Amino acid sequence: MIRKIINIDEEKCNGCGACAEACHEGAIGMVNGKAKLLRDDYCDGLGDCLPSCPTNAITFIEREAAPYDEAAVLENQRKKTSKDAFRGCPGSQAHRLDTKNETADHSPAEPSVSQLGQWPCQIKLVPVNAPYFDGAKLLIAADCTAYAYANMHQEFMKGKITLIGCPKLDSVEYSEKLTEIIKNNDIKSVTIVRMEVPCCGGLEFAAKQALQASGKFIPWQIVTISIDGKIKE
Repeated sequence: MIRKIINIDEEKCNGCGACAEACHEGAIGMVNGKAKLLRDDYCDGLGDCLPSCPTNAITFIEREAAPYDEAAVLENQRKKTSKDAFRGCPGSQAHRLDTKNETADHSPAEPSVSQLGQWPCQIKLVPVNAPYFDGAKLLIAADCTAYAYANMHQEFMKGKITLIGCPKLDSVEYSEKLTEIIKNNDIKSVTIVRMEVPCCGGLEFAAKQALQASGKFIPWQIVTISIDGKIKE
């Protein structure tokens, strides 16, 4: 049947998951960091998800679609409630992490404490707007740096909000999302930590492009780590 149903523009979607939370019928879910209409018959066409979208990625269209199946929706809700399941991806729920109790120095016998300040930390999963961005010192790091540089947590991540990514492995464009994060939040500084390998140039370029496109003057620096785990001068 031809009926009114939502349409999600993937290019505009920033992966915040707000629409999936707002869709009480469970028609929307998060797939590879993007909102997707999972089932036509779960969408009632009333648009509770529209006001929650910060990028206006959701609109109404009329097309051939299965009729709304209220019985199926209620059964799906019952199953989800019984399992205490989250709508969307549970692993992408935003959290601020507490690292206040950590000391600056550790003896060899004491384990180091993680300095990751928030979750998620992947660029493609992190929301554009989150409370932890307010007044944040931003660290944009290639994911390999944490393995190559032994003191990554204490020297670079401590006191910062960390975003990681690999332009060679992720089939997404970082610059647009980073621009929105910097433009829409009170970012105090940006540190870019990359590996010396050529593919990391994509991360550096995206961060520089985002800083320029944001229209803000923010202190920034680039640190390059060699493949043998040293800071290159």
